[in-house]
Amino acid sequence: MKEQQPYSDESFRDSVGFIGKDGQRNYIYPKKPKGDFTKYRTYLSWGLLVFLFAGPFIRIGGQPMLLLDVIGRKFVILGQVFWPQDFYLLVILLISLVIFVVVFTAAFGRIFCGWVCPQTIFLEMVFRKIEYWLDGDRGQQLRIANMPWNAEKIRRRLVKWSLFFVISFLIANTFLAYLVGSERVIDMISSNPSANMGTFSALMVFTGIFFFVFAWFREQACIVVCPYGRLQGVLLDRNSIVIAYDKIRGEIRSRFRKNEDREAVGKGDCIDCNQCVVVCPTGIDIRNGTQLECVNCTACIDACDEVMDKIDRPRGLIRYASENQISEGEKPKFTPRLKFYTVVLSILLILMGGLLFSRSTMQANILRLPGSKYQVSDDNRITNLYQYKIVNKSTREQTFTIEADNFPDAEVKPAGKEMLTAGVQEFADGILVITIPKDKLTSTNEEIRLVIRGADGEVLGRTKVGFPGPMIK
Repeated sequence: MKEQQPYSDESFRDSVGFIGKDGQRNYIYPKKPKGDFTKYRTYLSWGLLVFLFAGPFIRIGGQPMLLLDVIGRKFVILGQVFWPQDFYLLVILLISLVIFVVVFTAAFGRIFCGWVCPQTIFLEMVFRKIEYWLDGDRGQQLRIANMPWNAEKIRRRLVKWSLFFVISFLIANTFLAYLVGSERVIDMISSNPSANMGTFSALMVFTGIFFFVFAWFREQACIVVCPYGRLQGVLLDRNSIVIAYDKIRGEIRSRFRKNEDREAVGKGDCIDCNQCVVVCPTGIDIRNGTQLECVNCTACIDACDEVMDKIDRPRGLIRYASENQISEGEKPKFTPRLKFYTVVLSILLILMGGLLFSRSTMQANILRLPGSKYQVSDDNRITNLYQYKIVNKSTREQTFTIEADNFPDAEVKPAGKEMLTAGVQEFADGILVITIPKDKLTSTNEEIRLVIRGADGEVLGRTKVGFPGPMIK
């Protein structure tokens, strides 16, 4: 039985992979990963990329799958349209997403970053693959980086940067389509750029930002800018499933010697080949433990498994595991903290579902006409004027009327109209005239409950207004 001597060198905490000892940028050239996890991530990334670029053109109930039109104050999520009046729903949705991220981070660490995050997918599955195709693997890339600026290097860089710029331009157009709609983007592309100089300028700025991030900034976006990695220090505990090095099995590290009985001489399974380090896209050594820079990309797992196969040792020296699994041999636990987060998330999702289900088809905003006063007719009927603005949230054109639910004798008419019509996701606005017999009033400011009814009598929405009148004798 070998004596355990944990690796205790803490010098790695004094620096980060992308900064050299001289304080200059240390460009990371990771070795091309290969293995089961890389294959699964590649397949998932292809699906997500197809989904991302096709998203603006997908229609659900006649509406875009996702539209975040801030200027037009219109938001569409999975075909459901949200207006400024629905802001509370968006707040609940965002809170639910935050809690969802908290739950998964507490349970599985930074797994979102490695498998789903657009930054990782674009960098590792698009831009780095182009580099591997043009410049070769790690060794060849280092050779090109260190060579003087001769004709070959200039040609390689121009080709690579040109491809990077084109892809960045496509990404910028895709994100623009999520902001203004695919129809407007296609219209702007087909028209003269001078007719849309403001939008074109913004598009080129975002293209430049994407080019800068994926051509130069790269892993710094995950380490320096993104706050998600820092959340790990608060959310992770010893039961969280992360990419972990099995120090019990791996230590003491030493180079591989053929036909050596490593266990008999007190050596661990780690042969200190450094493959888990050279394959890491953020330049860390996972054997030092969970670190902020780790994006759970699984490249180190595949690299280590390949080495274990070669030396005829079991896979899993680096694997998905918790600290307690490795040090104590415990099975994954559904901890009280996870239970609490799950309960909160479930409550929010139920609340969100209930609010969406009960959301009215028509959203009405009806206010007294500024400067107007009530009028008394010769037949003792009280009239008040209102401004109305009613938005149709449904996916079909609506023809409707407005009634006073708690005053059957009231007459409610849009000025000059009998029926109102609002197209899909459009407004109906104008002047509303409400007349009530004086003897039906019981106070100087009655509350009128208005009901919006469709042509078939279906209740499409409700609202309330005040109805001032004369003193009641």
